[in-house]
Amino acid sequence: MLVLLPPSEGKAASSGRGAPLKPEGLALPGLASAREAVLSELVELCAADEDKAAEVLGLSAGLRGEIAKNAGLRTAGTRPAGDIYTGVLYDALDLASLDSAAKRRAARSLLVFSGLWGAVRVTDRIPSYRCSMGVRLPGLGALAGHWRAPMAEVLPEIAGDGLVLDLRSAAYAAAWKPTGAVAGRTATVRVLHAPTRKVVSHFNKATKGRIVRSLLVAGAAPRRPAELVEALRDLGYVVEAEDPGAGGRGWAVDVLVTEVH
Repeated sequence: MLVLLPPSEGKAASSGRGAPLKPEGLALPGLASAREAVLSELVELCAADEDKAAEVLGLSAGLRGEIAKNAGLRTAGTRPAGDIYTGVLYDALDLASLDSAAKRRAARSLLVFSGLWGAVRVTDRIPSYRCSMGVRLPGLGALAGHWRAPMAEVLPEIAGDGLVLDLRSAAYAAAWKPTGAVAGRTATVRVLHAPTRKVVSHFNKATKGRIVRSLLVAGAAPRRPAELVEALRDLGYVVEAEDPGAGGRGWAVDVLVTEVH
């Protein structure tokens, strides 16, 4: 099972912690040249022109400190990506409190998408940064477009012949859309407020974090979307899904929640 996660806008500090970034040590080495292109332009932009960097990155006055952080990415301390990413989904997932077996499963199965790195494992050591997938860099252009070709080369092999559980937001889903046989093994999950059938951002993220945690703790290993639906129901979730049939179309899986928290 490969689980695709969005990153978080907020990130834990990494300054002064751990060794500096070693790009060659990151997982998915097929993304290395695309990563270097984004990293180089981002660092140069933030070191050269703070006002331009703030405009490009969409930063308010209160977030100007993120520009200096980006300018120092090559020498900043690093931490595992699972520690860097914070926010509602990652608070609910709570990787640090998993037992050792569940942590090993997380290291194998979780893949966090990123405007800067493309995608990283939760064990990859990265510095704290600010660069969303919606950014359009002056040289490279829209990052989602920048990542499409390298992702299309690398991700099908990473997905293998098992389930792809897609929990990404729309901006990050734009960087890679599963196709062919991989698409037929992909389940895209929405979390809906049961009475209204509407997505509400906060509990959508929190429930997605709980879903991943539940699967990791239980040691569930569904290989197809239908098996995922059964696994989630066994774990107590209320799930609606329909088999799309043949044709390489992915499954849309709705998890219904009655309490908003």
